[in-house]
Amino acid sequence: MADVVYTSEVHLSRVRGPLRLAHLPAEPIPVRFGTHGAIARHYGVKGEVPDPHATTLDYIVAATGG
Repeated sequence: MADVVYTSEVHLSRVRGPLRLAHLPAEPIPVRFGTHGAIARHYGVKGEVPDPHATTLDYIVAATGG
């Protein structure tokens, strides 16, 4: 097995409900993760999300496409 060449140091903190902040390497400000639209409804959020943000799934899809 090859030697480990990189270990990502990430810190996540929950703000409230589904809203989280991810402190990522090389990013000067935390990245917000939350919920919105159909994903929020899937998890039982009624009505509009008061502070919508991209979900972790959105970031995974974007990273895969990159």
